[in-house]
Amino acid sequence: MGRLVESLAPEYEFDVAGTIDRQSAAGAWPDADVAIDFSVAEAVPKTVARLAEARTPVVIGTTGAGIGVVAAPNFAIGVNLFIAAAARLAAQMAEQPSFGAWIHELHHAAKRDAPSGTALALEKQMRAAGYTANVSIASTRAGAIPGTHTLGFDAASETITLTHQARDRAAFARGALLAARWVIGRSGWFTMSDVLHLRSHS
Repeated sequence: MGRLVESLAPEYEFDVAGTIDRQSAAGAWPDADVAIDFSVAEAVPKTVARLAEARTPVVIGTTGAGIGVVAAPNFAIGVNLFIAAAARLAAQMAEQPSFGAWIHELHHAAKRDAPSGTALALEKQMRAAGYTANVSIASTRAGAIPGTHTLGFDAASETITLTHQARDRAAFARGALLAARWVIGRSGWFTMSDVLHLRSHS
């Protein structure tokens, strides 16, 4: 992800001031207008604390605290639009008990968490939209799949499905760079719903 962010940064009018990895984390950090963190969850508290000292806003994909933070389980723009659309559909389906709901997510074999954070965020937004029936969630881990999420509603004679499929990891880097450009000058905790001006049900 770091290499993707670095290669795509010029498209978003960013110059990469520097990169931090495990070997360089203890040294001096470059001055920057905004940071993008795709590290592991255990590293985020120390990273955020250090960025807070420097008053540097940050875009993170796991968890953190304070300053200007955009936190999201998935930064892909299409995924966040997909979740917003799914929440609206779930609100309508709340009055249709003949349909049963399911979520199926597929990712590469090396992905650690199952279900994915995006699948859990999808269910959370459905609940916030008023959907109270059971939602069956299934996970598949195989090969090099970047990420596919499907929401389905099935009844006796018909099925509705919404699917988002990531073709490569550049979708996540592009969303993170968009969030980085948006968060400069802001303070507080934000999600991609704020960045994309989507109506949030959280």
